[in-house]
Amino acid sequence: MIPIRFPTRVVNIGTVPLGGSNPIRVQSMTNTDTLDTNATVAQAIRMIDAGCEYVRIAVPGIMEAENLRNIKNELHKRGYKTPLIADVHFNPNIAEIAAAIVEKVRINPGNYVDRKKKMLDAGYWMLDKNYNHELEEIARRIAPLISICKEHGTAIRIGTNHGSLSDRIMERFGDTPEGMVESALEFARICRGFDFHEFVLGMKASNVRVMIAANRLLVERMKEEQMNYPIHLGVTEAGSGEDGRIKSAIGIGSLLADGIGDTIRVSITEDPEKDSGGIWNSSGNRRSHHENGIYLMPFLCPHLIQYPGCPGKSKNPHRSPQRFKNRRDGLHRQWPGGNGRCRLRLCRRRKGKGDVVQTTGTGKKECG
Repeated sequence: MIPIRFPTRVVNIGTVPLGGSNPIRVQSMTNTDTLDTNATVAQAIRMIDAGCEYVRIAVPGIMEAENLRNIKNELHKRGYKTPLIADVHFNPNIAEIAAAIVEKVRINPGNYVDRKKKMLDAGYWMLDKNYNHELEEIARRIAPLISICKEHGTAIRIGTNHGSLSDRIMERFGDTPEGMVESALEFARICRGFDFHEFVLGMKASNVRVMIAANRLLVERMKEEQMNYPIHLGVTEAGSGEDGRIKSAIGIGSLLADGIGDTIRVSITEDPEKDSGGIWNSSGNRRSHHENGIYLMPFLCPHLIQYPGCPGKSKNPHRSPQRFKNRRDGLHRQWPGGNGRCRLRLCRRRKGKGDVVQTTGTGKKECG
């Protein structure tokens, strides 16, 4: 049964709208020095040619924020008008400069205003007076950014990261999916209070189980509060090679199978254009399958790493891995395992027999 995609509202990000019945958008992030205009532009073009529909750029300082205009102008000169996203942490002034230039700004509610504060008594944030006063300060400080976004048609991503929750959230909710969701929804409520709705929500973690749980809880909470904002999916710091791809596939794929998610980023420690590889064929056409509003992308499918030979079933077990890759017609996942570790179950059905060979994360093989 094809799952029904969680119906979200459309958020306009430049000329590439997100959410609603639009395709699930693919994005990646540059890793160049943002002050190096030529290097950043060249990398952005490689990402766009590889299939990125949004290009995110790290903006750690004021100078980098101001240089976004040069990057954007140079891309336009070369015929590339893909929406740009500024990735901002810590300094609201940076976000305000970037919001007047690019199509979208990502802020982290854990450190945008509500930074970690030291030398506070235990239980300080458990007092409603202190907690609510901080929310008022957040609303006051984010108001200029919202005003600029309204003026320039800029969207915002409220991107919670499991590893950077504020002390205020940590004291009340702990290091939990509940804390991640509340951190984002506080900012969402503030945006709604200013009648601003051009924003996206994201729950990211390097722990796949936490990432999946947080996004599922986010949808439940949005339904309770009658919200329907688009959702950004990604496993942060997933790693490189097959490990990074499998980790991302489990996290992103599980949620897409639930009908959750409007844009994805596969965060692997390789060249960023490889984050979006595999969704375009040699003719330049997108290799996606659209069913009931859900786009299933082949690159999200985990790859086989090792497939041990099955004694008594194969005369040459060393040929099994390549044969499996070439001819496999079944791929199923079982996650999480009873011992708390991630398991992948890779199945292949033989012609006319129905025998299945299964390998799990423990290295044990079973023949059925």
